[in-house]
Amino acid sequence: MEQETDLTKDETRVIEQCGTEPRFSSDLLKEDREGTFKCKKCGTELFDSDTKYDSGTGWPSFWDAESENVDKQKDHSMGRIRTEVVCTECGAHLGHVFDDGPEPTGKRYCINGIALEFEQNE
Repeated sequence: MEQETDLTKDETRVIEQCGTEPRFSSDLLKEDREGTFKCKKCGTELFDSDTKYDSGTGWPSFWDAESENVDKQKDHSMGRIRTEVVCTECGAHLGHVFDDGPEPTGKRYCINGIALEFEQNE
């Protein structure tokens, strides 16, 4: 695990308090370079750019994750049951996963861009 970074007020609200960033607010929504999306809090690799796609939801979306680095938990907030996605290394709230994504997995990892940092491949 890399050194944890200091978080801004907005990052803390999303990452540590299970918040949600506004739709279409993340610069990473349009990120299309080859690379890796990492946890903003601890630097753990979470998603490869090859699995990113435009879901039309307004949040960065992926059809697969680095499974050993992403944990899924039941989320009973907002009056419904959803599956929350968290970083296995530091417990950072990343977003949610849904069963309406594209092949080959059928999954849509709907992730708060504010919880991620992007590292371009060299």
